[in-house]
Amino acid sequence: MKIQKLINLPISLVSFLLVSIGILVIYSSSKELAVQQIIFTIIGMVFFFFISQFELQSLKHLVKPLYILIVITLAAVFILGIETRGVFRWFSLGIFNIQPSEFAKPILILFLSKFWSENNPSWRNIFKSILWSAPVFLLIFKQPDLGSALTIIAIWLGLLFAAHISIKKTLILVLITIFIIPTSWSFLHSYQKERIVSFWAPESDPLGKGYNLIQSTIAVGSGQLLGRGLGRGTQSRLQFLPEFRTDFIFASIAEEMGFLGSLLILSLYLFLLSYCLREAQKTNNSFNLLVIFGVVSMLLFQIVVNIGMNIGLLPITGITLPLISYGGSSLISTFLSLGMVASSAKGRADSDSIVVDL
Repeated sequence: MKIQKLINLPISLVSFLLVSIGILVIYSSSKELAVQQIIFTIIGMVFFFFISQFELQSLKHLVKPLYILIVITLAAVFILGIETRGVFRWFSLGIFNIQPSEFAKPILILFLSKFWSENNPSWRNIFKSILWSAPVFLLIFKQPDLGSALTIIAIWLGLLFAAHISIKKTLILVLITIFIIPTSWSFLHSYQKERIVSFWAPESDPLGKGYNLIQSTIAVGSGQLLGRGLGRGTQSRLQFLPEFRTDFIFASIAEEMGFLGSLLILSLYLFLLSYCLREAQKTNNSFNLLVIFGVVSMLLFQIVVNIGMNIGLLPITGITLPLISYGGSSLISTFLSLGMVASSAKGRADSDSIVVDL
């Protein structure tokens, strides 16, 4: 009982299983990167445990300072960050790099959750929420990091719906979105446009624009039921599959662990998301509910988009698979977000025990 009060077992166990699968796949190709991922996991779990012990309400007074800090940090990336293939996303801290856009996600969840817990979803407040989210979105989009920028939009939308926006406002926003999407084409970088075009006809340029998508679908299909076995995937080991430890790790897992391995991952994600939603349903605190919905929106969007692009159902956008893809910033950020859910669950459990004691 004491352990269950200290550690959220459902989230901890599912997270551990997902991280372990990722580490196994990474280890089969690079022991050094697997060791780094283990270190990132330990750091992430420490943060998860630390955040989960706090009352989620106590984080409210940190929301504005954290928001200001992340906006300054995102802007500083263009000045102090390192450039990789024309992209500014990371700060170099010597032995590892930090990607601020990953930490912007849980911070924006906290900020918008506080905002909507104190305001009703009127048009005035909807536009205010857009203005607050815009600097984060634009700075991430400018890096450029389309995947993280789209995740910011997913968080904003998820929290807007959680704030009980009316059907009429929802329909108007949908119409506005339909109008904006075509006009946004001119703001995309050339390689981003190529990814979208190649999605519709990858076979038109199999060695160029459509290469990533074709190799990913080949890897997924070749795994069949049981897979080729860890370390035996030809697409990833022979370097046909690009970014097979990050963006395309699901395709690598499908090739080596087959349909059953893929099904296991989907089942674990389903359990994790459904658990979070059950906790949101149980809480009677609007701020906590909004935070959980924000975390679910973030995770669900990343899972759907990453797996969708790996199996050829969605264009390639460069989004990592939560808890599985290689990368310290993404892993730690996800653990921080799950720590907020665990904090809400712990607070509810503690209040329930107090009522029983009385």
